[in-house]
Amino acid sequence: MAVSTSSDWPLTAFNNSSRRQKLQSPFPVRSRLFKTLPSLPFPCPKLVANLHATSSDCPSSVLEEPSSLVPLVEFKDQLPGSATLNAFLRGLFETPETEELAFECYKKAKARRDFKPEGSTVDLVAEYLMRAKKWESVSALSDDFKVYDLLPGAVTCARLISSCVEARKFRVVEGLLKVFVLNREVPVLAFAAAMREYNRLHMFSSTILVFERMQSSINPNLVDPACYFRAMEAHTKIGNTMEVIKLFEEFKSKEFGKAPFSGQILGLVCESLCKAGRVSEALQLFQDMRVNGIVIDPPASVYSSLVSSLSNAGEVKLAEELLTEAERQGKVLRDPDMYLKLVLMYVEEGMLEKTLEVVEAMRGPKKLRVSDCIFCAIVNGFSKKRGYRSAAQIYEKLVSLGCEPGQVTYASAINAYARIGLHSKAEEIFSEMETKGFDKCLVAYSNMISIYGKTGRLGEAMRLLGKMKAKGIRPNVWVYNSLLDMHGRVRNLKRVEKLWKEMERSRVVPDRVSYTSLIGAYNRAHQFESCIEFYHEYRAGGGGIDRAMGGIMVGVFSKSGRVDELVKLLSDMKTGGTGLDGRLYRTALNALRDAGLQSQAKWLQGSFEAIS
Repeated sequence: MAVSTSSDWPLTAFNNSSRRQKLQSPFPVRSRLFKTLPSLPFPCPKLVANLHATSSDCPSSVLEEPSSLVPLVEFKDQLPGSATLNAFLRGLFETPETEELAFECYKKAKARRDFKPEGSTVDLVAEYLMRAKKWESVSALSDDFKVYDLLPGAVTCARLISSCVEARKFRVVEGLLKVFVLNREVPVLAFAAAMREYNRLHMFSSTILVFERMQSSINPNLVDPACYFRAMEAHTKIGNTMEVIKLFEEFKSKEFGKAPFSGQILGLVCESLCKAGRVSEALQLFQDMRVNGIVIDPPASVYSSLVSSLSNAGEVKLAEELLTEAERQGKVLRDPDMYLKLVLMYVEEGMLEKTLEVVEAMRGPKKLRVSDCIFCAIVNGFSKKRGYRSAAQIYEKLVSLGCEPGQVTYASAINAYARIGLHSKAEEIFSEMETKGFDKCLVAYSNMISIYGKTGRLGEAMRLLGKMKAKGIRPNVWVYNSLLDMHGRVRNLKRVEKLWKEMERSRVVPDRVSYTSLIGAYNRAHQFESCIEFYHEYRAGGGGIDRAMGGIMVGVFSKSGRVDELVKLLSDMKTGGTGLDGRLYRTALNALRDAGLQSQAKWLQGSFEAIS
């Protein structure tokens, strides 16, 4: 035989000579194979057979050195067909060491007019590209899907989409989906995968766009429950409650029956109905789907969603009945948001003892952690409904039950103890709070500075202010109000003025209490002109007059002889419905009489008669 002179297929085959040895798989011999095979357009059937021959004792020299005993075959007229090439490519893709070579061969095969890849071949190509993270090649592969009018299997299509979204290759995803909708057998799993991954990345608008594309581009009957669930989930996350309800009506019309995701869909729809104020419809739907066997065993999340919604709506009885039913069916409800809403409902309804039952239920067999939000809601609820002393008592009760306060609860407890005068207890809690690392709570610092002011410990108050600043906590108007008041009471005008300028530099806007404390400080020091100056500044800024501010300025105008301004102040106070106490009434009346303003004195007596 002679060697073929064809430049297309210069392939060597082996005869059945007795001296011929069995060939070992050529792929481990990378030094020779990878130099030779890529230069060949494609091997012929005999080479495919030789490539799959196996032997354990064939030296590599058999492949490298020509033998006079090996006949050469002419293959010019024996080009491998499309099926043979597909089989050969699949064989290469099955071995990790030859995957890259297989892909190169696949690209060369596409240049042949008679080559058409089979579904199993493109499956392997897609799997390789995903493993190798060759996203540009994935984009090119999507063009092959369109050219050859075929797709990988549905599972592979879904994995392609998931991998591209996970790698943030959103343009590649877009290209794949465009090709998928053009195919006669649309891989719905791929669209469901895209929606799932977009929801996982909180790209809810993208999920909705994918769903709308499905509905407009393919047979609506192909849209499965998984797609409806992902679309409803996206609408729920962005607050489109009416869209969720609309999609559910469409879902029901498809008559899927007992379908996957029915339980999750039920939860989303019930939540949306409750948010729309249609609580009774949500409950009716819940009962109907169970009676009709669509949802036989609702998941715990459905119960949690319903109980949360009923709690928001103030439906105490219905929420409790549903909670009892869930426990009877062995459902362990672990949603902390649901328990918080239960607590808030009981607080709003004045059923404060029920809040303790919620805590005991969480701390019981479920062994759930009572969050700082729940702890704080209970303490603040008792404070609002029964006063600060009850709030302090319930705080100690919850701590004894094993609840751990967080930053917000600590701040509420400090405020409660400060209000009932237990300053040492408030300091103890503040110290405990700092020890646990909650050392940047502005409210707690504000309460402690107020306590130091009330107990005359101005030095400690200023040190705590410095500590706040060192930790990067910017003092607010409440902090400055406490400091202005405590220093004003001891007539430390130098410190008061310094604090006021600091407020201006820090752009902390003073409120009515700030001006009252400042004017009160100057009044105690008998600096009436400064009082009047800051009063006019306060009024020019639109500040109103309460009894505290009015009382100070009545005294200032009376003592400084500003009778006209006193009369105007009294007129403004009457218009605003602000009264005078007995002492200020007598001060104003005497000032008017001393000025000889008898008519104004009579007006004062008539206008503020109840006070006198």
